[in-house]
Amino acid sequence: MLSSRINLPPTPLSTNPTSPFPRFSPNLLPSVRSKPSDRHRFSTSAAINGVSSKPTSLIFNPIPKSSLFCKNPVDRFRVFPSKPNLHVPAAAAADGGDTTADSVSSNKTLQLAVVFGLWYFQNIVFNIYNKKVLNVFSFPWLLASFQLFTGSIWMLVLWSLKLQPCPKISKPFIMALLGPALFHTIGHISACVSFSKVAVSFTHVIKSAEPVFSVLFSSFLGDSYPIQVWLSILPIVFGCSLAAITEATFNFEGLSGAMISNVGFVLRNIYSKKSLQSFKEVNGLNLYGCISIISLLYLFPVAIFVEGSKWVQGYHQAISSIGNASTLYLWVLISGIFYHLYNQSSYQALDEISPLTFSVGNTMKRVVVIVASVLVFRNPIRPLNAIGSALAIFGTFLYSQATSKKSSKKIEEGEKKD
Repeated sequence: MLSSRINLPPTPLSTNPTSPFPRFSPNLLPSVRSKPSDRHRFSTSAAINGVSSKPTSLIFNPIPKSSLFCKNPVDRFRVFPSKPNLHVPAAAAADGGDTTADSVSSNKTLQLAVVFGLWYFQNIVFNIYNKKVLNVFSFPWLLASFQLFTGSIWMLVLWSLKLQPCPKISKPFIMALLGPALFHTIGHISACVSFSKVAVSFTHVIKSAEPVFSVLFSSFLGDSYPIQVWLSILPIVFGCSLAAITEATFNFEGLSGAMISNVGFVLRNIYSKKSLQSFKEVNGLNLYGCISIISLLYLFPVAIFVEGSKWVQGYHQAISSIGNASTLYLWVLISGIFYHLYNQSSYQALDEISPLTFSVGNTMKRVVVIVASVLVFRNPIRPLNAIGSALAIFGTFLYSQATSKKSSKKIEEGEKKD
Protein backbone atom coordinates (compact mmCIF):
# COMPACT_ATOMS: atom_id res chain seq x y z
CA MET A 1 0.00 0.00 0.00
CA LEU A 2 1.34 3.43 -0.96
CA SER A 3 2.26 5.90 1.73
CA SER A 4 -0.03 8.85 2.20
CA ARG A 5 2.94 11.23 1.94
CA ILE A 6 4.98 11.17 -1.28
CA ASN A 7 8.13 13.21 -1.61
CA LEU A 8 9.54 13.44 -5.14
CA PRO A 9 12.95 14.92 -5.91
CA PRO A 10 13.14 17.97 -8.17
CA THR A 11 13.13 16.96 -11.82
CA PRO A 12 14.57 19.73 -13.98
CA LEU A 13 14.66 19.47 -17.74
CA SER A 14 17.61 17.84 -19.39
CA THR A 15 20.84 19.79 -19.13
CA ASN A 16 21.60 18.89 -22.71
CA PRO A 17 20.56 22.02 -24.66
CA THR A 18 20.00 20.01 -27.84
CA SER A 19 17.50 17.65 -26.23
CA PRO A 20 13.92 18.92 -26.26
CA PHE A 21 12.69 16.16 -23.93
CA PRO A 22 12.75 16.25 -20.12
CA ARG A 23 14.20 13.42 -18.09
CA PHE A 24 11.02 13.20 -16.15
CA SER A 25 7.61 14.84 -16.50
CA PRO A 26 5.08 14.63 -13.67
CA ASN A 27 2.25 14.87 -16.20
CA LEU A 28 3.18 11.41 -17.47
CA LEU A 29 2.56 9.69 -14.10
CA PRO A 30 -0.78 8.19 -13.22
CA SER A 31 -2.81 10.00 -10.58
CA VAL A 32 -2.30 8.83 -7.02
CA ARG A 33 -5.27 9.32 -4.75
CA SER A 34 -3.52 10.25 -1.58
CA LYS A 35 -3.28 13.34 0.52
CA PRO A 36 -0.21 15.39 -0.44
CA SER A 37 2.04 16.93 2.10
CA ASP A 38 1.75 20.60 2.87
CA ARG A 39 5.17 21.18 1.35
CA HIS A 40 3.93 20.12 -2.09
CA ARG A 41 0.62 21.94 -1.94
CA PHE A 42 0.02 25.51 -3.07
CA SER A 43 -3.03 27.36 -4.38
CA THR A 44 -3.56 29.90 -7.08
CA SER A 45 -6.30 32.23 -8.20
CA ALA A 46 -4.49 33.91 -11.09
CA ALA A 47 -6.40 35.43 -14.00
CA ILE A 48 -5.12 34.28 -17.37
CA ASN A 49 -6.48 36.03 -20.46
CA GLY A 50 -9.43 37.31 -18.49
CA VAL A 51 -10.37 33.89 -17.07
CA SER A 52 -10.08 33.61 -13.30
CA SER A 53 -8.95 30.15 -12.17
CA LYS A 54 -10.30 28.82 -8.88
CA PRO A 55 -7.87 27.80 -6.11
CA THR A 56 -6.49 24.36 -6.83
CA SER A 57 -3.91 22.02 -5.34
CA LEU A 58 -0.95 20.52 -7.13
CA ILE A 59 0.41 17.22 -5.86
CA PHE A 60 3.85 17.51 -7.39
CA ASN A 61 6.51 20.17 -7.16
CA PRO A 62 6.19 22.74 -9.96
CA ILE A 63 9.01 22.92 -12.46
CA PRO A 64 11.37 25.68 -11.33
CA LYS A 65 11.11 28.86 -13.33
CA SER A 66 14.81 28.82 -14.13
CA SER A 67 14.53 25.41 -15.79
CA LEU A 68 12.08 26.56 -18.43
CA PHE A 69 13.26 27.43 -21.90
CA CYS A 70 11.00 30.51 -21.98
CA LYS A 71 8.46 32.32 -19.79
CA ASN A 72 5.57 31.06 -21.87
CA PRO A 73 3.78 28.30 -19.89
CA VAL A 74 3.40 26.40 -23.16
CA ASP A 75 6.61 24.59 -24.08
CA ARG A 76 7.89 25.78 -27.44
CA PHE A 77 8.87 22.22 -28.30
CA ARG A 78 5.28 21.07 -27.62
CA VAL A 79 6.32 18.48 -25.05
CA PHE A 80 3.61 19.88 -22.81
CA PRO A 81 -0.04 20.09 -23.89
CA SER A 82 -0.77 22.70 -26.56
CA LYS A 83 -3.40 24.48 -24.44
CA PRO A 84 -2.13 27.02 -21.88
CA ASN A 85 -1.87 25.71 -18.33
CA LEU A 86 -4.16 27.76 -16.09
CA HIS A 87 -2.66 26.30 -12.86
CA VAL A 88 0.24 28.69 -12.45
CA PRO A 89 1.33 30.60 -9.37
CA ALA A 90 -0.26 33.99 -8.88
CA ALA A 91 3.17 35.57 -8.48
CA ALA A 92 4.20 34.36 -11.94
CA ALA A 93 1.07 35.84 -13.45
CA ALA A 94 1.75 39.12 -11.68
CA ASP A 95 5.32 39.21 -13.03
CA GLY A 96 4.40 38.96 -16.70
CA GLY A 97 0.72 39.96 -16.73
CA ASP A 98 1.21 43.65 -17.49
CA THR A 99 3.89 42.97 -20.09
CA THR A 100 1.69 40.45 -21.88
CA ALA A 101 -1.31 42.77 -21.84
CA ASP A 102 0.74 45.64 -23.23
CA SER A 103 2.18 43.39 -25.93
CA VAL A 104 -1.27 42.15 -26.96
CA SER A 105 -2.63 45.71 -27.00
CA SER A 106 0.24 47.02 -29.12
CA ASN A 107 -0.06 44.09 -31.53
CA LYS A 108 -3.80 44.72 -31.91
CA THR A 109 -3.20 48.42 -32.52
CA LEU A 110 -0.59 47.61 -35.16
CA GLN A 111 -2.89 45.08 -36.82
CA LEU A 112 -5.75 47.59 -36.86
CA ALA A 113 -3.50 50.26 -38.35
CA VAL A 114 -2.49 47.85 -41.11
CA VAL A 115 -6.15 47.00 -41.83
CA PHE A 116 -7.08 50.71 -42.00
CA GLY A 117 -4.09 51.44 -44.22
CA LEU A 118 -5.01 48.64 -46.60
CA TRP A 119 -8.64 49.73 -46.59
CA TYR A 120 -7.74 53.29 -47.61
CA PHE A 121 -5.09 52.26 -50.13
CA GLN A 122 -7.31 49.64 -51.79
CA ASN A 123 -10.22 52.09 -52.02
CA ILE A 124 -8.01 54.70 -53.66
CA VAL A 125 -6.67 52.19 -56.19
CA PHE A 126 -10.19 50.97 -56.99
CA ASN A 127 -11.56 54.47 -57.57
CA ILE A 128 -8.64 55.49 -59.78
CA TYR A 129 -8.69 52.44 -62.04
CA ASN A 130 -12.48 52.24 -62.06
CA LYS A 131 -12.56 55.79 -63.43
CA LYS A 132 -9.72 55.06 -65.88
CA VAL A 133 -11.72 52.21 -67.40
CA LEU A 134 -14.96 54.19 -67.52
CA ASN A 135 -13.21 57.10 -69.27
CA VAL A 136 -12.37 54.88 -72.28
CA PHE A 137 -14.99 52.12 -71.96
CA SER A 138 -18.14 53.76 -70.65
CA PHE A 139 -20.17 50.66 -69.91
CA PRO A 140 -20.76 50.70 -66.15
CA TRP A 141 -23.16 47.75 -66.17
CA LEU A 142 -20.57 45.40 -67.62
CA LEU A 143 -17.79 46.76 -65.40
CA ALA A 144 -19.92 46.48 -62.25
CA SER A 145 -20.80 42.89 -63.20
CA PHE A 146 -17.13 42.02 -63.68
CA GLN A 147 -16.28 43.48 -60.27
CA LEU A 148 -18.90 41.29 -58.61
CA PHE A 149 -17.65 38.33 -60.65
CA THR A 150 -14.09 38.90 -59.42
CA GLY A 151 -15.25 39.03 -55.81
CA SER A 152 -17.31 35.85 -56.26
CA ILE A 153 -14.35 33.94 -57.70
CA TRP A 154 -12.13 35.26 -54.89
CA MET A 155 -14.48 33.96 -52.21
CA LEU A 156 -14.95 30.60 -53.94
CA VAL A 157 -11.16 30.14 -53.99
CA LEU A 158 -10.89 31.03 -50.28
CA TRP A 159 -13.65 28.56 -49.40
CA SER A 160 -12.29 25.75 -51.59
CA LEU A 161 -8.76 26.11 -50.18
CA LYS A 162 -10.19 26.40 -46.64
CA LEU A 163 -8.45 29.73 -46.15
CA GLN A 164 -11.83 31.05 -45.01
CA PRO A 165 -14.42 28.85 -43.26
CA CYS A 166 -17.28 28.12 -45.61
CA PRO A 167 -20.67 29.29 -44.30
CA LYS A 168 -23.48 26.81 -43.85
CA ILE A 169 -25.76 27.29 -46.84
CA SER A 170 -29.44 26.58 -46.27
CA LYS A 171 -32.67 27.56 -47.96
CA PRO A 172 -33.69 30.00 -45.16
CA PHE A 173 -30.25 31.62 -45.36
CA ILE A 174 -30.50 32.07 -49.13
CA MET A 175 -34.01 33.48 -48.81
CA ALA A 176 -32.81 35.93 -46.17
CA LEU A 177 -30.02 37.11 -48.48
CA LEU A 178 -32.20 37.84 -51.51
CA GLY A 179 -33.39 41.23 -50.26
CA PRO A 180 -30.04 42.61 -49.06
CA ALA A 181 -28.33 41.35 -52.23
CA LEU A 182 -30.92 43.11 -54.40
CA PHE A 183 -30.38 46.45 -52.66
CA HIS A 184 -26.61 45.92 -52.74
CA THR A 185 -26.86 45.43 -56.50
CA ILE A 186 -28.86 48.65 -56.87
CA GLY A 187 -26.36 50.57 -54.76
CA HIS A 188 -23.33 49.24 -56.62
CA ILE A 189 -24.54 49.72 -60.18
CA SER A 190 -25.92 53.20 -59.40
CA ALA A 191 -22.56 54.30 -58.00
CA CYS A 192 -20.77 52.88 -61.03
CA VAL A 193 -23.13 54.78 -63.36
CA SER A 194 -22.42 57.96 -61.41
CA PHE A 195 -18.67 57.41 -61.69
CA SER A 196 -19.03 57.11 -65.46
CA LYS A 197 -20.80 60.48 -65.75
CA VAL A 198 -19.12 62.82 -63.23
CA ALA A 199 -15.86 63.23 -61.35
CA VAL A 200 -15.00 60.72 -58.65
CA SER A 201 -14.81 63.51 -56.07
CA PHE A 202 -18.34 64.70 -56.84
CA THR A 203 -19.79 61.18 -56.56
CA HIS A 204 -18.18 60.72 -53.15
CA VAL A 205 -19.46 64.07 -51.91
CA ILE A 206 -23.02 63.08 -52.84
CA LYS A 207 -22.53 59.63 -51.32
CA SER A 208 -21.60 61.29 -48.04
CA ALA A 209 -25.31 62.16 -47.80
CA GLU A 210 -26.12 58.52 -47.05
CA PRO A 211 -26.87 59.29 -43.35
CA VAL A 212 -29.72 61.58 -44.45
CA PHE A 213 -31.50 58.71 -46.17
CA SER A 214 -30.73 56.42 -43.26
CA VAL A 215 -32.43 58.76 -40.77
CA LEU A 216 -35.42 59.39 -43.04
CA PHE A 217 -36.11 55.73 -43.85
CA SER A 218 -35.50 54.53 -40.30
CA SER A 219 -37.84 57.20 -38.93
CA PHE A 220 -40.48 56.18 -41.45
CA LEU A 221 -40.17 52.59 -40.18
CA GLY A 222 -40.73 53.67 -36.58
CA ASP A 223 -37.26 54.44 -35.24
CA SER A 224 -36.73 57.66 -33.30
CA TYR A 225 -33.67 59.92 -33.22
CA PRO A 226 -32.63 62.69 -30.83
CA ILE A 227 -32.44 66.28 -31.95
CA GLN A 228 -28.64 66.08 -32.28
CA VAL A 229 -28.98 63.55 -35.11
CA TRP A 230 -31.49 65.70 -36.99
CA LEU A 231 -29.27 68.76 -36.59
CA SER A 232 -26.24 66.82 -37.88
CA ILE A 233 -27.88 66.14 -41.24
CA LEU A 234 -28.42 69.85 -41.94
CA PRO A 235 -24.78 70.56 -42.90
CA ILE A 236 -24.81 67.38 -44.99
CA VAL A 237 -27.81 68.56 -47.02
CA PHE A 238 -26.48 72.11 -47.35
CA GLY A 239 -22.96 70.98 -48.22
CA CYS A 240 -24.07 68.50 -50.87
CA SER A 241 -26.39 71.09 -52.41
CA LEU A 242 -23.62 73.68 -52.56
CA ALA A 243 -21.19 71.15 -54.05
CA ALA A 244 -23.71 70.09 -56.69
CA ILE A 245 -24.50 73.66 -57.77
CA THR A 246 -20.83 74.59 -58.13
CA GLU A 247 -19.60 71.29 -59.62
CA ALA A 248 -17.72 71.86 -62.89
CA THR A 249 -18.53 68.37 -64.22
CA PHE A 250 -22.17 68.42 -63.09
CA ASN A 251 -24.39 65.89 -64.81
CA PHE A 252 -27.93 65.06 -63.72
CA GLU A 253 -27.48 61.36 -64.47
CA GLY A 254 -24.34 61.31 -62.34
CA LEU A 255 -26.13 63.09 -59.49
CA SER A 256 -29.15 60.80 -59.60
CA GLY A 257 -26.90 57.72 -59.76
CA ALA A 258 -25.11 58.73 -56.55
CA MET A 259 -28.42 59.49 -54.82
CA ILE A 260 -29.93 56.13 -55.85
CA SER A 261 -26.75 54.45 -54.62
CA ASN A 262 -27.33 56.00 -51.20
CA VAL A 263 -30.89 54.72 -51.16
CA GLY A 264 -29.80 51.23 -52.19
CA PHE A 265 -27.12 50.86 -49.53
CA VAL A 266 -29.34 52.29 -46.78
CA LEU A 267 -32.13 49.86 -47.64
CA ARG A 268 -29.57 47.04 -47.75
CA ASN A 269 -28.48 47.85 -44.22
CA ILE A 270 -32.05 48.17 -42.91
CA TYR A 271 -33.21 45.01 -44.65
CA SER A 272 -30.16 43.08 -43.44
CA LYS A 273 -30.99 43.88 -39.81
CA LYS A 274 -34.50 42.51 -40.26
CA SER A 275 -33.82 39.42 -42.37
CA LEU A 276 -30.44 38.24 -41.06
CA GLN A 277 -31.10 38.32 -37.32
CA SER A 278 -31.18 34.52 -37.19
CA PHE A 279 -27.79 34.14 -38.92
CA LYS A 280 -25.48 36.09 -36.64
CA GLU A 281 -22.98 33.23 -36.66
CA VAL A 282 -22.01 34.13 -40.25
CA ASN A 283 -19.10 36.57 -40.15
CA GLY A 284 -19.00 39.75 -42.21
CA LEU A 285 -16.60 38.48 -44.88
CA ASN A 286 -18.66 35.38 -45.63
CA LEU A 287 -21.85 37.42 -45.63
CA TYR A 288 -20.39 39.85 -48.14
CA GLY A 289 -19.14 36.97 -50.30
CA CYS A 290 -22.60 35.40 -50.46
CA ILE A 291 -24.17 38.77 -51.25
CA SER A 292 -21.65 39.32 -54.07
CA ILE A 293 -22.54 36.00 -55.70
CA ILE A 294 -26.28 36.65 -55.57
CA SER A 295 -25.78 40.25 -56.76
CA LEU A 296 -23.88 38.97 -59.79
CA LEU A 297 -26.82 36.74 -60.67
CA TYR A 298 -29.09 39.77 -60.38
CA LEU A 299 -26.96 42.21 -62.33
CA PHE A 300 -25.38 40.43 -65.29
CA PRO A 301 -28.60 39.44 -67.12
CA VAL A 302 -29.85 43.03 -66.81
CA ALA A 303 -26.46 44.32 -68.02
CA ILE A 304 -26.78 42.24 -71.19
CA PHE A 305 -30.25 43.68 -71.79
CA VAL A 306 -29.26 47.32 -71.08
CA GLU A 307 -25.97 47.67 -72.96
CA GLY A 308 -24.93 44.25 -74.29
CA SER A 309 -25.47 45.21 -77.95
CA LYS A 310 -22.86 48.02 -77.67
CA TRP A 311 -20.07 46.11 -75.97
CA VAL A 312 -18.19 44.97 -79.09
CA GLN A 313 -18.17 48.41 -80.68
CA GLY A 314 -17.19 50.05 -77.39
CA TYR A 315 -14.38 47.55 -76.93
CA HIS A 316 -12.79 48.40 -80.28
CA GLN A 317 -13.09 52.12 -79.58
CA ALA A 318 -11.43 51.67 -76.19
CA ILE A 319 -8.54 49.71 -77.70
CA SER A 320 -8.02 52.33 -80.39
CA SER A 321 -7.97 55.13 -77.81
CA ILE A 322 -5.53 53.33 -75.49
CA GLY A 323 -3.46 51.67 -78.21
CA ASN A 324 -2.91 48.44 -76.26
CA ALA A 325 -5.50 45.82 -75.36
CA SER A 326 -3.43 44.45 -72.46
CA THR A 327 -3.56 47.87 -70.75
CA LEU A 328 -7.36 47.82 -70.79
CA TYR A 329 -7.41 44.26 -69.46
CA LEU A 330 -5.04 45.25 -66.65
CA TRP A 331 -7.16 48.24 -65.65
CA VAL A 332 -10.35 46.17 -65.59
CA LEU A 333 -8.68 43.41 -63.58
CA ILE A 334 -7.26 45.85 -61.03
CA SER A 335 -10.63 47.56 -60.59
CA GLY A 336 -12.31 44.19 -59.98
CA ILE A 337 -9.73 42.87 -57.53
CA PHE A 338 -9.45 46.05 -55.49
CA TYR A 339 -13.22 46.50 -55.40
CA HIS A 340 -13.48 43.24 -53.49
CA LEU A 341 -10.34 43.82 -51.43
CA TYR A 342 -11.41 47.19 -50.05
CA ASN A 343 -14.82 45.78 -49.10
CA GLN A 344 -13.10 42.81 -47.47
CA SER A 345 -10.82 45.14 -45.49
CA SER A 346 -13.78 47.24 -44.37
CA TYR A 347 -15.52 44.14 -43.00
CA GLN A 348 -12.34 43.08 -41.23
CA ALA A 349 -12.03 46.54 -39.70
CA LEU A 350 -15.66 46.47 -38.59
CA ASP A 351 -15.07 43.17 -36.81
CA GLU A 352 -12.25 44.72 -34.77
CA ILE A 353 -13.57 48.18 -33.88
CA SER A 354 -16.74 49.86 -32.68
CA PRO A 355 -19.33 51.16 -35.17
CA LEU A 356 -18.45 54.75 -34.17
CA THR A 357 -14.76 54.28 -34.96
CA PHE A 358 -15.73 52.62 -38.22
CA SER A 359 -18.02 55.54 -39.16
CA VAL A 360 -15.29 58.07 -38.43
CA GLY A 361 -12.80 55.97 -40.39
CA ASN A 362 -15.22 55.72 -43.30
CA THR A 363 -15.67 59.51 -43.29
CA MET A 364 -11.92 60.08 -43.33
CA LYS A 365 -11.55 57.46 -46.05
CA ARG A 366 -13.93 59.47 -48.23
CA VAL A 367 -11.80 62.58 -47.69
CA VAL A 368 -8.64 60.68 -48.67
CA VAL A 369 -10.31 59.29 -51.81
CA ILE A 370 -11.58 62.73 -52.85
CA VAL A 371 -8.14 64.30 -52.44
CA ALA A 372 -6.42 61.42 -54.27
CA SER A 373 -8.84 61.55 -57.20
CA VAL A 374 -8.42 65.32 -57.54
CA LEU A 375 -4.65 64.94 -57.62
CA VAL A 376 -4.71 62.11 -60.16
CA PHE A 377 -7.38 63.39 -62.57
CA ARG A 378 -6.74 67.13 -62.06
CA ASN A 379 -10.44 67.92 -61.65
CA PRO A 380 -11.15 71.65 -61.41
CA ILE A 381 -12.49 72.61 -57.97
CA ARG A 382 -14.06 75.98 -57.25
CA PRO A 383 -13.83 77.52 -53.76
CA LEU A 384 -17.56 77.16 -53.10
CA ASN A 385 -17.39 73.56 -54.28
CA ALA A 386 -14.60 72.82 -51.79
CA ILE A 387 -16.57 74.52 -48.99
CA GLY A 388 -19.68 72.50 -49.80
CA SER A 389 -17.72 69.26 -49.87
CA ALA A 390 -16.10 70.04 -46.53
CA LEU A 391 -19.50 70.87 -44.97
CA ALA A 392 -21.04 67.62 -46.19
CA ILE A 393 -18.19 65.51 -44.83
CA PHE A 394 -18.16 67.42 -41.53
CA GLY A 395 -21.89 66.78 -41.20
CA THR A 396 -21.24 63.08 -41.71
CA PHE A 397 -18.73 63.19 -38.86
CA LEU A 398 -21.27 64.92 -36.58
CA TYR A 399 -23.87 62.33 -37.52
CA SER A 400 -21.57 59.46 -36.51
CA GLN A 401 -20.95 61.14 -33.15
CA ALA A 402 -24.66 61.74 -32.50
CA THR A 403 -25.75 58.22 -33.46
CA SER A 404 -23.06 56.68 -31.26
CA LYS A 405 -24.51 58.52 -28.25
CA LYS A 406 -27.95 57.25 -29.18
CA SER A 407 -26.67 53.65 -29.34
CA SER A 408 -24.87 54.00 -26.00
CA LYS A 409 -28.05 55.33 -24.37
CA LYS A 410 -30.02 52.34 -25.67
CA ILE A 411 -27.45 49.93 -24.26
CA GLU A 412 -27.53 51.63 -20.86
CA GLU A 413 -31.34 51.53 -20.78
CA GLY A 414 -31.28 47.83 -21.65
CA GLU A 415 -28.81 47.10 -18.85
CA LYS A 416 -30.98 48.96 -16.34
CA LYS A 417 -34.02 46.92 -17.39
CA ASP A 418 -32.05 43.68 -16.95
